Amino acid sequence: STLSCRGLAKAAKAVLVPLEKGDMASAREALSHIVGRQTSKLEEEEIVRATVETVAENTSDGVIAPLFYLFLGGVPLAMAYKAINTLDSMLGYKNDRYKDFGWASARLDDFANFIPARLTALLMVAVAFILKMDWRQAWRIMARDNSNHPSPNAGWPEAATAGALGVQLGGENSYPGRVEQRPYIGDAKNKLNPDAISACLRIMYFTSTLMVSGSLFLC
Repeated sequence: STLSCRGLAKAAKAVLVPLEKGDMASAREALSHIVGRQTSKLEEEEIVRATVETVAENTSDGVIAPLFYLFLGGVPLAMAYKAINTLDSMLGYKNDRYKDFGWASARLDDFANFIPARLTALLMVAVAFILKMDWRQAWRIMARDNSNHPSPNAGWPEAATAGALGVQLGGENSYPGRVEQRPYIGDAKNKLNPDAISACLRIMYFTSTLMVSGSLFLC
């Protein structure tokens, strides 16, 4: 109940499958269930970008962080982390409704994810080496672009993923009532196509496996 590895993969594949078939409407609809931005007008490259960003960020929030707290303090600590993360997802929004009483949830989540986010990024660099991706670029982009994100933590796994895949994340995101221009993460060496989603999922699976293996070894 604290891990979302399978759920994250299922959500990403719900976008990937129609995208590979050229069914943009279904891909946009599936994407709208996992991101907060508006998806109704996104083209393939932007759909892929949003999916890769979501998988990369949630590899930390939904998999590595709960594993980290599970091995640190058992099921109670893992459940406590999940409660904090869920509160942030429900209340930590910068809008008129949530900006005041959602602030505490967002700051607590930032604190809880400080170590796991950086650990996730380092594991992703190792995974890039194992999968014979560009691990040097993953390290370089992680070090260079980790702060190019509104979150103090999400930029770490996103930057490592962008470097490993040789793609560029960030840019313009449209939300209800506003458009947000985010700094870019990574270099656009490769095109953001459906293969990037599949590669990102492989990184997620191997990062999870490496975390479990390493934790059991240390125990």
